[in-house]
Amino acid sequence: MTPIASSRPAEAAVLNDGLRRTSAGLLILLILVCLAWELALAPVHPGGSWLVLKVVPLLLPLRGVLRGNLYTFQWASMLSLLYVMEGAVRVVSDPSPISRTLAGIELALAGAFFAAAVIYVRPAKRAAKAAARQAGPRG
Repeated sequence: MTPIASSRPAEAAVLNDGLRRTSAGLLILLILVCLAWELALAPVHPGGSWLVLKVVPLLLPLRGVLRGNLYTFQWASMLSLLYVMEGAVRVVSDPSPISRTLAGIELALAGAFFAAAVIYVRPAKRAAKAAARQAGPRG
């Protein structure tokens, strides 16, 4: 568990390091699955397709997620919902069975990353709200 550094004791929260590592692992697996899917396993066009570029947005938060940056976790969790949507659409619409399977894997990994990221950030958000209540209204 990693404590959040803070100038006020009320803002201190304990973050679960295991959840940080799990989230990072899920993000890395999602990147690898998307790369393998669009380059080799079931590309839209033989030999690969431009859809492999869908991995680029996932690379942007990778450093912050690996370091446990709360802000990065927050926006990366919202970004992962795009991959949940893509997986859900392709799992029911792709004609290829392998592509549907990979879409299901993408859906599961992106959904699991979202859940792990939200659960990882929750203690810090609660501590910040408690500190704001304790400080009273700004005037």
